[in-house]
Amino acid sequence: MSRTVGDVLAVLEAAYPPAAAESWDAVGLVCGDRAEPVSRVLFCVDPDESTVDEAVERGAQLLVAHHPLLLRGVNGVPADDPKGALVHRLIRNDVALYTAHTNADVALPGVSDALAEALGLVVTGPLTPAPARELDVLATYVPVDQASRVLDALHAAGAGTIGDYRDVAWKVDGVGQFRPLEGARPAVGTVGSLERLPETRLEVVLDRRRRSDVVAALRSAHPYEEVAFNLNEIAELPSRTGIGRIGELAEAEPLAVFAQRVADALPATAWGVRAAGDPGRPIRRVAVCGGAGDSYLSAATRAGVDAYVTSDLRHHPAGEHLARGGPALVDVAHWAGEWPWCGQAAGIVRDAFDGTVDVLVSTRRTDPWTVGATTRTGGR
Repeated sequence: MSRTVGDVLAVLEAAYPPAAAESWDAVGLVCGDRAEPVSRVLFCVDPDESTVDEAVERGAQLLVAHHPLLLRGVNGVPADDPKGALVHRLIRNDVALYTAHTNADVALPGVSDALAEALGLVVTGPLTPAPARELDVLATYVPVDQASRVLDALHAAGAGTIGDYRDVAWKVDGVGQFRPLEGARPAVGTVGSLERLPETRLEVVLDRRRRSDVVAALRSAHPYEEVAFNLNEIAELPSRTGIGRIGELAEAEPLAVFAQRVADALPATAWGVRAAGDPGRPIRRVAVCGGAGDSYLSAATRAGVDAYVTSDLRHHPAGEHLARGGPALVDVAHWAGEWPWCGQAAGIVRDAFDGTVDVLVSTRRTDPWTVGATTRTGGR
């Protein structure tokens, strides 16, 4: 069965919903046609000259990258511009480019899950949970023969969406009763008489931001003059998604040994791996954050972990963090820390198409640092 670019993107967007990306981010299809056939997909961290060349050389019709090519707004993509030249090369060779960035960071599983797995950690939760979705539950009572019409109106107003499911509801039939008083204009029954009739109880969950729209839709569609309903706020539960992950090793090991574990688990770079803290400090509970993570130093401290693994740590924040008694730090090259995600994303596509689409993971090192040196003289 022939697959299309759109088929692959539907799988990726289910795993890494674009709506979860930060507002400043640029994710999605950069160039290419969703209707074009695809038999081979290449996954990489950076869409640069090296990985675009690799996609062309290996016959991939789709290049999936973690980092955006065009993060900031552009007015054009001329061929004499480095990024414009890549767009032209992709289009001329019928290679589509798709990016999943911060939406892949917060997904479950996401970038930090892949890093944690590479290090042998058992994940217990996010480092910084995503904001919990604020939900209400609405219950109402409708004549049995009108229940479907009212439920359709509630769904059309946005109720009944939970995760990847829509048109969700709970229904049960029973008997309702009421007595219209003087001044009422009942749709069923007469003033002064007790009325009993079969009714359906409907329950739907709704995003709290849709509350006014859903209640208005209920009142408009309901046949009764006075609509009986309950509207309750659902307690906010901790989110399982978010930035970073916290995990545990099977057994504690010294920081020096743990740092070597990290180095052995990730692809080699000129930057290598460096650690800050007492080399003998026992490490078992670990926070990780794929990509630049120094803005989450305080979160790592609050989490009470023994070590925090991330990238792009700076001198002063790192020193101040340690002075305050924070966890040991392990700094890895940005590209290396996010590279395990490529295998995760590739696996999702492979499983979805049962091997009918070839998936490849780029091993080309796109880390910008190319030389690493240490002093041999003991100089200061």
